[in-house]
Amino acid sequence: MTTIDAPSLTAEAEAALRGAREHLLGLQSEQGWWKAELETNVTMDAEDLLLREFLGIRTPEDTAETARWIRSRQRADGTWATFHDGPPDLSTTVEAYVALRLAGDAADAPHMRLAAEYVRGAGGVEGTRVFTRIWLAMFGLWSWDELPVMPPEMMYLPRWFPLNVYDWACWARQTIVPLTVVGSLRPVRALPFGLPELRTGRRPRPARDAWGRAFNGLDRLLHVYQRRPVRPLRTAALRRAAEWIVARQEADGCWGGIQPPWVYSLIALNLLGYDLGHPVMRRGIEGLERFTLRDERGRRLEACQSPVWDTVLAVNALADAGLPAGHPALTRAAGWLLDEEVRGPGDWSVRRPGLPPGGWAFEFDNDLYPDTDDTAEAILALRRVDRPDARPAIDRAVRWLTGMASRDGGFGAFDADNTRTLCAKLPFCDFGAVIDPPSADVTAHVAEALAAEGMANTDVVRRAVVWLLKAQEEDGSWFGRWGANHVYGTGAVVPGLVAAGVRPDGPPIRRAVAWLEAHQNLDGGWGEDLRSYDDPAWVGRGVSTASQTAWALLALLAAGERSSPAVEKGVRWLIETQRPDGTWDEDHFTGTGFPGDFYINYHLYRLVFPVSALGRYLREARR
Repeated sequence: MTTIDAPSLTAEAEAALRGAREHLLGLQSEQGWWKAELETNVTMDAEDLLLREFLGIRTPEDTAETARWIRSRQRADGTWATFHDGPPDLSTTVEAYVALRLAGDAADAPHMRLAAEYVRGAGGVEGTRVFTRIWLAMFGLWSWDELPVMPPEMMYLPRWFPLNVYDWACWARQTIVPLTVVGSLRPVRALPFGLPELRTGRRPRPARDAWGRAFNGLDRLLHVYQRRPVRPLRTAALRRAAEWIVARQEADGCWGGIQPPWVYSLIALNLLGYDLGHPVMRRGIEGLERFTLRDERGRRLEACQSPVWDTVLAVNALADAGLPAGHPALTRAAGWLLDEEVRGPGDWSVRRPGLPPGGWAFEFDNDLYPDTDDTAEAILALRRVDRPDARPAIDRAVRWLTGMASRDGGFGAFDADNTRTLCAKLPFCDFGAVIDPPSADVTAHVAEALAAEGMANTDVVRRAVVWLLKAQEEDGSWFGRWGANHVYGTGAVVPGLVAAGVRPDGPPIRRAVAWLEAHQNLDGGWGEDLRSYDDPAWVGRGVSTASQTAWALLALLAAGERSSPAVEKGVRWLIETQRPDGTWDEDHFTGTGFPGDFYINYHLYRLVFPVSALGRYLREARR
C-alpha cells in the first residue's frame, strides 16, 4: 500500500496553490471582473446561422467561419453531441447538418453522408425535438400543421390560472412568449434545398400517458382555433406579447442573457413588423457580437456568459488561497460587484410583490433576472474583502434572499414557488427543464451565505436545513441541479450544512462522506459523467476532472476529513495533473443547464475550485 508523506504533500500543495493563484490573478480584467468561456454545443452556432438567414443578414464570412467550427466538432461517426465524449444527439446533429447545407456542404459529401445515415437510424427529422422542428418549419422543411400549438392568447391567463406565463421558469417563459408569436404567424422562408435524405417516413409517436393524451386532445382543439382564431383577440394577444418581449430586453440588447429567448424574440418582433433598423432589433442583433468568439477553429457563440458567477467564485477562491482582504485584486473585484447589484424589480416580483430588490444576476446585463445562487456567493465573497461600503448591498441581498424562500423551505434559482409541473406535460415541452423548483445545490449555497451572516438559528435557515436533509438520496449523496451531478450536489450541500450548524460527525454528513469515499477513482480524483442524469449506472462515475475533484475535497474538508486517505489522494491528484502554467485541463463538461438535455463547460471551473480546495486544505494544515 502506498503511503503519502504529509509534510511533503503539504509543501507540494503550497507550490501548486501558488501557481494556480497567480494564474487566476492574471486572468482578472482591468475593471475587476473575471470571465472565462462558457462552452456548450453547436446548436448555438447552427441556430445563429439560421437566424441570420431568416433575417437576411447572413454574410459569407460569418457562414464560412461558423461552418468551420461546426465541422470541427463533428465526431468520426458523423454525429454531434451535447457534451464532450457524450452520446450522439439526434436534434443537435440535424441542426448542425442543416447549417452545413446552408453553408454549401453537399449532401453527398462523406461527412454529410455519415451524419445523414445516423439521423435516419436514430428516427430521422421526425424524431427530433419540437424546437428543432420549429426551425425546420420556418424554412419550409417541416409542416407547421404537425407542430404543437401555443397560442399567444395565453398571455391573458391570470397568474393564478394553470399554464400562465409565470408558471414557467424564467428562461422558459422568455422563450415561450415569442414562440407563441412565431407559431401563430407560421412564417416560411424557404431554403433552396430539402431534406429527403434525413426522413424516415415514420410519424412521431403520440404520448400514451393520461396527461399526454389529454394535452394531445387539447392540442387538436388549438389547431382548429389556430385556423380560425377570434381576430380581435388574436390581434390584441400579439400586441401584448410584443409589449411583454420589448419590456424584457436588457441594456446590452439581449433577452435574459441567454440564446433561446434572444433569437426567438428577434424573430417574433421581426414578424410583427419591427424592421432591422428599429432600435430594439438593432440592439438585439448588435448585442450578439459580445457573445461571439473567433479563433483558428472558427466562429462560435456562447449560449450565455457568466462574469458575475466567475467573479464571485474567483474572489472566494483567492480568499481561500490566503489573499488578504485588502489585496487590490479583491477590492477591485468587490467594487465591480457593487456596481452590478440589481436594484430594480423583475419577474421574480410577481410571486414576491412586496419584497424589496437586491442581489446579483449571472451576466453583465441581466438585471431583470437576479438569482439566488449568484447572490449567495456574492454575499460570501464581499464579506471577505475590505470594502466597508459593501455592507448596505450585503444587507439588501440578505433581505432579498430571505424573501425568496419557497413555501417548502428550499430555494429555486430565479423564482420562488415555481413548482407547478403541468407545463412539462404539454406536447410542446419535450426539451429541457421548464420550471425552477428548489434544488439542493442552490439551497445549500443560500444556507451557507445566511449562516455566515449569523442567521444559522433563524427560521429561514432552519427550514432550508430541513429541506436539505429530506432531499438527501438513500445512498448519502445529493442531486446536483446546476452541476454534474451528485458530486456537485454533495460538494455544495456538505459545506452548507456544516456552516448552518449540522454536526460533521452526524449521520447525514457521515453518509455523504462514505458516498464520496466509495466513488473516488483509483487515480485519486473524482468525476461524474453527465449521463448520470438519465442513467443511474453513471451516478458518481466518470473520468476524473479538476473541478469535480475539488468539489469532493471541499465536502470532505468541511466534514473534518483533512487527514483522511481520500483527501490526501485527491490533493495528490490535483498536484500531479496541474499544468505548468498553474491551471488544469478539463475537456469534460461539468456544468448543467438543463438536466438530461443541455450542458456547459465553464472554463474557469477547472481553476477556481481547485484553488479553493487547495487553499482550504492548507488552511486546515496550519491549525
